Amino acid sequence: MALTQIQGSGISNVTISADGEVTKAAQPAFLVFPASNQNNIAINAATDIVFATEVFDVGANFASNTFTAPITGKYVMSFVMYLMNLDIDTQYYSFNLITSNRTYYNAFSPNFSADAEYQNFNFSGVLDMDASDTAKVSISIPNNGAAQADLYGDGSFFSGALIC
Repeated sequence: MALTQIQGSGISNVTISADGEVTKAAQPAFLVFPASNQNNIAINAATDIVFATEVFDVGANFASNTFTAPITGKYVMSFVMYLMNLDIDTQYYSFNLITSNRTYYNAFSPNFSADAEYQNFNFSGVLDMDASDTAKVSISIPNNGAAQADLYGDGSFFSGALIC
């Protein structure tokens, strides 16, 4: 199968397969997981999600729970947050993707007859980011109910990549 490669400094930066698939060795991308659970998340506060396990971080643009865009472009970002021990008395839970340009909300209002054992929260979108813009994930819980919700680390992740 024939390949076309574009090189700079003796390194293949772009590879195009005979079928037209393109890979870029330095294209910014990341996938991170919490290293452990975050238990008894505070109410009446916004709490940053702690991501301590990097599966990959092409370009080393993810640090201290925050992605920093190295270049202006369109980035696809997604997260899944697995929340356990949801309180019946809580008005709502909101997972927020906070960027330098705007905040994206994923709110959930529980209408349970008892405390819920677990709930998944999902987000994906294509976001505009300028060079040095940042993105992080937080959870906000209003002051109703108890601080009993736990973020399950093994069921949660945050990812992103420059797409154009």
